[in-house]
Amino acid sequence: MKKILLNLMLIIGVLSAHAQNTAVDKITTSYIGLKNALVGSNAELAKSRSGELLAALSASIKGSTPAQQKLMTTYGEKLKFDSRHISETTKIDHQREHFESLSKNMFALVSGLKLNSTTLYQQYCPMKKASWLSETADVRNPYYGDDMLECGKVTATLKGK
Repeated sequence: MKKILLNLMLIIGVLSAHAQNTAVDKITTSYIGLKNALVGSNAELAKSRSGELLAALSASIKGSTPAQQKLMTTYGEKLKFDSRHISETTKIDHQREHFESLSKNMFALVSGLKLNSTTLYQQYCPMKKASWLSETADVRNPYYGDDMLECGKVTATLKGK
Protein backbone atom coordinates (compact mmCIF):
# COMPACT_ATOMS: atom_id res chain seq x y z
CA MET A 1 0.00 0.00 0.00
CA LYS A 2 2.88 2.38 0.81
CA LYS A 3 4.41 1.71 -2.60
CA ILE A 4 1.15 2.57 -4.33
CA LEU A 5 0.80 5.81 -2.39
CA LEU A 6 4.41 6.78 -3.06
CA ASN A 7 4.01 6.04 -6.77
CA LEU A 8 0.77 8.01 -6.88
CA MET A 9 2.44 10.99 -5.17
CA LEU A 10 5.34 10.76 -7.62
CA ILE A 11 2.96 10.72 -10.60
CA ILE A 12 1.05 13.71 -9.23
CA GLY A 13 4.32 15.57 -8.72
CA VAL A 14 5.47 14.83 -12.26
CA LEU A 15 2.12 15.90 -13.73
CA SER A 16 2.17 19.10 -11.67
CA ALA A 17 5.69 19.94 -12.83
CA HIS A 18 4.66 19.26 -16.44
CA ALA A 19 1.66 21.60 -16.10
CA GLN A 20 3.95 24.32 -14.69
CA ASN A 21 6.46 23.88 -17.52
CA THR A 22 3.67 23.96 -20.13
CA ALA A 23 2.30 27.27 -18.79
CA VAL A 24 5.76 28.86 -18.65
CA ASP A 25 6.55 27.52 -22.14
CA LYS A 26 3.41 29.19 -23.51
CA ILE A 27 4.49 32.48 -21.97
CA THR A 28 8.05 32.24 -23.28
CA THR A 29 6.93 31.05 -26.74
CA SER A 30 4.55 34.00 -27.03
CA TYR A 31 7.26 36.39 -25.85
CA ILE A 32 9.73 34.98 -28.42
CA GLY A 33 7.09 35.41 -31.14
CA LEU A 34 6.70 39.05 -30.14
CA LYS A 35 10.48 39.55 -30.08
CA ASN A 36 10.83 38.04 -33.55
CA ALA A 37 8.06 40.28 -34.91
CA LEU A 38 9.95 43.31 -33.58
CA VAL A 39 13.19 42.01 -35.10
CA GLY A 40 11.37 41.98 -38.44
CA SER A 41 9.91 45.45 -37.73
CA ASN A 42 6.44 43.98 -38.27
CA ALA A 43 4.15 46.08 -36.07
CA GLU A 44 0.97 44.20 -37.04
CA LEU A 45 2.51 40.85 -36.13
CA ALA A 46 3.94 42.32 -32.92
CA LYS A 47 0.45 43.51 -32.02
CA SER A 48 -0.95 40.02 -32.60
CA ARG A 49 1.87 38.20 -30.77
CA SER A 50 1.53 40.55 -27.83
CA GLY A 51 -2.14 39.62 -27.58
CA GLU A 52 -1.10 35.96 -27.44
CA LEU A 53 1.38 36.79 -24.69
CA LEU A 54 -1.30 38.62 -22.74
CA ALA A 55 -3.55 35.54 -22.95
CA ALA A 56 -0.71 33.24 -21.84
CA LEU A 57 0.05 35.53 -18.89
CA SER A 58 -3.59 35.49 -17.85
CA ALA A 59 -3.62 31.69 -17.51
CA SER A 60 -2.64 30.33 -14.13
CA ILE A 61 0.40 28.19 -13.45
CA LYS A 62 -1.09 25.13 -11.76
CA GLY A 63 0.75 23.47 -8.92
CA SER A 64 3.13 26.34 -8.31
CA THR A 65 4.88 26.83 -4.99
CA PRO A 66 4.19 29.88 -2.80
CA ALA A 67 7.50 31.41 -3.96
CA GLN A 68 6.54 30.88 -7.61
CA GLN A 69 3.08 32.36 -6.97
CA LYS A 70 4.72 35.40 -5.39
CA LEU A 71 6.93 35.85 -8.48
CA MET A 72 3.89 35.61 -10.77
CA THR A 73 2.08 38.18 -8.63
CA THR A 74 5.08 40.50 -8.56
CA TYR A 75 5.76 40.41 -12.31
CA GLY A 76 2.46 39.27 -13.83
CA GLU A 77 0.68 42.63 -13.75
CA LYS A 78 3.75 44.47 -15.05
CA LEU A 79 4.03 42.01 -17.93
CA LYS A 80 0.32 42.28 -18.70
CA PHE A 81 0.55 46.08 -18.67
CA ASP A 82 3.29 46.15 -21.30
CA SER A 83 1.73 43.33 -23.35
CA ARG A 84 -1.59 45.16 -23.40
CA HIS A 85 0.04 48.40 -24.56
CA ILE A 86 1.93 46.63 -27.34
CA SER A 87 -1.26 44.85 -28.44
CA GLU A 88 -3.17 48.13 -28.69
CA THR A 89 -0.93 49.89 -31.22
CA THR A 90 0.83 49.41 -34.53
CA LYS A 91 3.36 52.16 -33.82
CA ILE A 92 6.61 50.18 -33.77
CA ASP A 93 8.51 52.76 -31.71
CA HIS A 94 5.85 52.66 -28.99
CA GLN A 95 5.84 48.85 -29.09
CA ARG A 96 9.60 48.80 -28.67
CA GLU A 97 9.42 51.19 -25.70
CA HIS A 98 7.11 48.78 -23.87
CA PHE A 99 9.16 45.79 -25.02
CA GLU A 100 12.12 47.14 -23.04
CA SER A 101 10.20 47.02 -19.76
CA LEU A 102 8.49 43.77 -20.75
CA SER A 103 11.86 42.11 -21.37
CA LYS A 104 13.31 43.24 -18.06
CA ASN A 105 10.33 41.76 -16.20
CA MET A 106 10.31 38.57 -18.33
CA PHE A 107 13.92 37.89 -17.42
CA ALA A 108 13.15 38.37 -13.72
CA LEU A 109 10.13 36.06 -13.93
CA VAL A 110 11.68 33.27 -15.99
CA SER A 111 14.99 33.28 -14.13
CA GLY A 112 13.11 33.21 -10.82
CA LEU A 113 10.65 30.46 -11.76
CA LYS A 114 13.31 28.19 -13.28
CA LEU A 115 10.60 26.30 -15.18
CA ASN A 116 11.52 27.00 -18.81
CA SER A 117 12.03 23.77 -20.72
CA THR A 118 14.22 25.32 -23.40
CA THR A 119 17.40 27.32 -22.98
CA LEU A 120 16.94 31.09 -23.27
CA TYR A 121 19.60 33.74 -23.74
CA GLN A 122 19.48 37.22 -22.31
CA GLN A 123 20.98 39.61 -24.84
CA TYR A 124 21.96 43.24 -24.42
CA CYS A 125 22.08 46.16 -26.86
CA PRO A 126 24.65 48.77 -25.77
CA MET A 127 23.12 51.40 -28.08
CA LYS A 128 19.65 51.08 -26.51
CA LYS A 129 21.01 50.09 -23.10
CA ALA A 130 18.32 47.42 -22.94
CA SER A 131 18.08 43.63 -22.82
CA TRP A 132 15.76 40.98 -24.22
CA LEU A 133 15.41 37.20 -24.22
CA SER A 134 16.16 35.06 -27.25
CA GLU A 135 15.76 31.42 -28.17
CA THR A 136 19.19 31.37 -29.82
CA ALA A 137 22.62 32.72 -28.96
CA ASP A 138 22.66 34.52 -32.35
CA VAL A 139 21.90 38.19 -31.78
CA ARG A 140 18.85 39.56 -33.60
CA ASN A 141 18.10 42.99 -32.16
CA PRO A 142 14.37 43.73 -31.66
CA TYR A 143 14.99 47.40 -30.82
CA TYR A 144 16.47 48.38 -34.17
CA GLY A 145 15.50 45.55 -36.56
CA ASP A 146 17.40 45.63 -39.86
CA ASP A 147 19.09 48.93 -38.97
CA MET A 148 21.28 47.23 -36.35
CA LEU A 149 20.25 43.59 -36.60
CA GLU A 150 23.34 42.10 -34.95
CA CYS A 151 24.01 44.83 -32.39
CA GLY A 152 24.31 43.21 -28.99
CA LYS A 153 25.79 40.38 -26.99
CA VAL A 154 24.68 37.48 -24.81
CA THR A 155 24.85 38.44 -21.14
CA ALA A 156 23.15 35.46 -19.44
CA THR A 157 21.92 31.95 -20.21
CA LEU A 158 18.82 30.43 -18.63
CA LYS A 159 19.22 26.68 -18.99
CA GLY A 160 16.11 24.70 -19.80
CA LYS A 161 14.84 21.87 -17.63
